[in-house]
Amino acid sequence: MTSTAPTADPSEFPDALTEFTLQGPVGQLEAISDVAERADARRGVVVICHPNTKDGGTMRNKVVTMLERSLRESGLDTLRFNFRSGGESAGEYDNGRGESDDLTAVVAWVRKVRPNDVLWLAGFSFGSYVTLRNAVKMKADALISIAPPVGRWSHETLALPTCPWLVVMGEEDEVVEPQSVFDWVDSLEHPPELTRMPETGHFFHRRLMDLRGVVKHWVLDYLPPARD
Repeated sequence: MTSTAPTADPSEFPDALTEFTLQGPVGQLEAISDVAERADARRGVVVICHPNTKDGGTMRNKVVTMLERSLRESGLDTLRFNFRSGGESAGEYDNGRGESDDLTAVVAWVRKVRPNDVLWLAGFSFGSYVTLRNAVKMKADALISIAPPVGRWSHETLALPTCPWLVVMGEEDEVVEPQSVFDWVDSLEHPPELTRMPETGHFFHRRLMDLRGVVKHWVLDYLPPARD
């Protein structure tokens, strides 16, 4: 059952699936949080970012939803939100700059209400670009990038993390050139762990359960301690 927080910016991380709003730099940001099963719960929160709002991307995207499910089933509490101009979130699309400010506001709230938890960032497509360009600044403890849009947004000048980092890329992606991603990963001094998924397009049609398996397997080595 989904509950709705009575006000924006809840003073605590909700203890069940909850839709609410957070105050962003240019107005409210629509958000959804959920929590791991108590027996599996770890001391960590993952913030998940969605594809480009100009292409209809929102926090309810199927890949984002599967990513959220995979991480929550692994023991992490989750928070998705709509960037400015997505869904009911205020503001206008800003090509990753303003969206980075949105992420900054969301992470600040998470750290306020869960100061002792580790922070993971995860994103799909444009969302992976926004999380990557902020991972070092936010001192993320782990990063998951699904179909990073190398070649569509500049990745060459980004400060890259040294924390555990997973990249998952479909070999038949029709939106992002797969080889550009593979070449970029190969060029990095501290490359992420790369999973290449054959016969898989950008939106992982008919391969969402395979994506779930990849993510759940990878996180096993990096999960934070159990929640008390």
